Amino acid sequence: MRQKRAKSYKKQMLVYTHTFKFREPYQVLFDNLITEQSHSSSFELLRMLKRTIQATEIKPMITQCCMEALYTTKNEPLIQFAKNEFERRKCNHRTPVPPGECIHSVVAIQGLNKHRYVVATQDVELRKKLRKVPGVPLIYMNRSVMVMEPLSDASREYSQKWESGKLSGGLNDSEAGKIKKRDDVEKNNNDEEGEGANDEPAPKKKKLGPKGPNPLSVKKKKKTNSNELAKQDEKEKKPTRRRKHRKANAISGEGEVNNDDGKREVSDDGEREVSDEGEREVNNESKDVIDSTPN
Repeated sequence: MRQKRAKSYKKQMLVYTHTFKFREPYQVLFDNLITEQSHSSSFELLRMLKRTIQATEIKPMITQCCMEALYTTKNEPLIQFAKNEFERRKCNHRTPVPPGECIHSVVAIQGLNKHRYVVATQDVELRKKLRKVPGVPLIYMNRSVMVMEPLSDASREYSQKWESGKLSGGLNDSEAGKIKKRDDVEKNNNDEEGEGANDEPAPKKKKLGPKGPNPLSVKKKKKTNSNELAKQDEKEKKPTRRRKHRKANAISGEGEVNNDDGKREVSDDGEREVSDEGEREVNNESKDVIDSTPN
């Protein structure tokens, strides 16, 4: 591809990208004529198409009516090539129609190229019809060279209007570029709803008071277990007992000791509960009793 032609193709694709929002992978519609011609001349159709529109990825597609036209040729290698390389595009035609009409009905929807198709065709009449639709890149083969048509008059007018609309909207509009507040947006919405919405009083905004401290930054209180609290209560309720050491006067049987008041204290184990001094006194008294007994 010549460098001059490559630059012009690049400029055209930039217009389609910015104005008509074309994105990769580009959807390319092939008709039966360009498929037959490329196959008969052993032309690398897909590789040369990528080089022409300067794209890394494309999505080659063919309509069902174009496939029916290829079936009529009874060329099996050509039919297998179209089946393997092209994605089938449903045209919703129950009975086959001419390929030119089928592609025109798929591309031109309400006078616009809504699905952003790139059309590769050898049909001259079809190219004339699609030039009237803005935003349709047209590609055809001239001998062994793939050529992209320049921007059509409809595409150029649409692009100029779009660019001038962007510029005039930003320069002449006094509100352009301003960030609207939320209150202004709500007022505009209420005005659009109708007069009934304006009669109703606007709800008052609640005044927010001082904010409290961040709960994550506040020191947490120490938690005490219920068992510890119960033990503390029991300690507080119990009176303090004062232990007194009493001297035993006499021993009456095992495990029994006579106190000064004449009361008996019996230990659980059957042993005497007396202090060391009390034991010594009891032992002395028992010796005196034994000496005083008559022989």
